[in-house]
Amino acid sequence: MLHIRILAPVAMTDAVIEILNEEDAVSGLAVVRGSSLKPPGDLVLAHVAREAGNDVITRLRALGVHREGSIEIDEVRTWLSRSGFDAEVRTPGSSADAVVWADVAQRSYEETELNWTYLSFMTLATVIAAIAIVLDSQILVIGAMVLGPEFGAVAALGVALVRRRFVLFGLAIRTLVLGFVAAIAVTFVLVLVGRTLGWITMDDVIGSRPGTAFIYTPDKWSFIVAVIAAAAGVLALTSSKAGGLTGVFISVTTVPAAGNIALGAAFGVGSAIWGSTLQLLINLTGMALAGWATLAVQQAVWSRVSVRRARALHRPYRML
Repeated sequence: MLHIRILAPVAMTDAVIEILNEEDAVSGLAVVRGSSLKPPGDLVLAHVAREAGNDVITRLRALGVHREGSIEIDEVRTWLSRSGFDAEVRTPGSSADAVVWADVAQRSYEETELNWTYLSFMTLATVIAAIAIVLDSQILVIGAMVLGPEFGAVAALGVALVRRRFVLFGLAIRTLVLGFVAAIAVTFVLVLVGRTLGWITMDDVIGSRPGTAFIYTPDKWSFIVAVIAAAAGVLALTSSKAGGLTGVFISVTTVPAAGNIALGAAFGVGSAIWGSTLQLLINLTGMALAGWATLAVQQAVWSRVSVRRARALHRPYRML
């Protein structure tokens, strides 16, 4: 169930009410006249079955409400309503599978914002990854993977391509590139400090590391795992069930590869640099392609569901 809150200018309120009132997926509708001060107008509240969220939001956007007023969309986790249940039953599709593209796009823009928080998490994750490699600790590698914030920007690449938002594509590329460059640079400086203090030696970089050797030795499985993990991650981001994201974070070797690049650069070990760089590029490419493909399939499926729903609206509804 979605809760849609609209601040509508007076001239648009009746048109907004008409759109919502004639929509079978709307189970609740309320209007508070004259309650909006900015913009001057009315507050419209509606409960909408998640499966029909895209269609309703598209019609409101076509009306231009978001230009002169605002449309807010909230996920209702728990609700008790017979009319709400009936609305979900007669709306084709599944609420868990439904993709609310406005929400996906909003989250993509937020995840691609290059700010100090993003750079801090990326840098801290890369530093932990470098320490994990020195200690040959798989647990620390997993910690670095979970801490890394890069998946949101990678997923945004697929959203940008599928929804044709090329500004978002550019922002995602910039965030990924500058984020990894900054994190590697800071880690490189810290590794140099550790080398000067004698805390990190050449043996730590080129010695036997059975627990973390996969970081700088990419193979076909690196790409396959990246593809599968990204597909699962995008499904978790776009559906109402997001429990699979942690598994995605600990499946791809982006941040650990960045940490090993910094280690290799500090000690002048070319094999570590190039092996890790290749691992990083393979993972990012696989994730970006899988994210795009998964979103493209979801868009195609839900376009068909929208057509089925439009046809169903012209048939009488009967409770079974």
